[in-house]
Amino acid sequence: MITTDFVPGAPAWIDLGTSDEAAAAEFYGRVLGWGYQPLETPGSGVFTHAGRTVAGQVSSQSGSWTVHFAASGAEPAADVRLTDPHGGEFGVWQAGERPGIGAVSIPGSLTWLELHSPAPSASAAFYRSLFSWEIELIPGAPGQFLRPAGTGAGRLFGAIVADTQAFWLPYFEVADVDQAAASAPVLLAPHDLDGVGRIAVLVDPFGARFGVMRSVTVESLPNF
Repeated sequence: MITTDFVPGAPAWIDLGTSDEAAAAEFYGRVLGWGYQPLETPGSGVFTHAGRTVAGQVSSQSGSWTVHFAASGAEPAADVRLTDPHGGEFGVWQAGERPGIGAVSIPGSLTWLELHSPAPSASAAFYRSLFSWEIELIPGAPGQFLRPAGTGAGRLFGAIVADTQAFWLPYFEVADVDQAAASAPVLLAPHDLDGVGRIAVLVDPFGARFGVMRSVTVESLPNF
């Protein structure tokens, strides 16, 4: 589970790159119920839900979501965006005035991550060398599951899955997957996964892919 305990290598921030700040704010407000607060830098701001920051937004000519992982000290000293050997883009997050996102794993916030990769084993080796992630295989479940070093099974935050191209796909917790999917273009129709919940994969008007999920355990999740 993703938490706001931003130990080294844990997901700590996520931001949307978009060419139209106002249209993106309207879209995610309609689909995920988010508010939006512009920042001083033109084209940038933060998305909020129930008064807490759940994501950032930056100006970009291409639409995409970028996940940032908490720095351990071995990475570059500044907040940077990097590309893995297969083309997957990600960031390294140095906590400063803003330690990270303010809410996770509850409705309206980030709840799961997937790294899609044409070479899952090689991708696992790359990220393990950078962040010291622990990789777990779960019988009967596809993919390689990820957690920060030195944490238990309850800290699984995502998985590496096979695909033809490399990219990080964030999933946001929602109360109603079908309702969210009815408000946006659909890449993967709503369906149930045993032991996981109901999910769908959507795309925003600028090409940024993201998932929505109604976890089977969401009712019992702590309010991080």
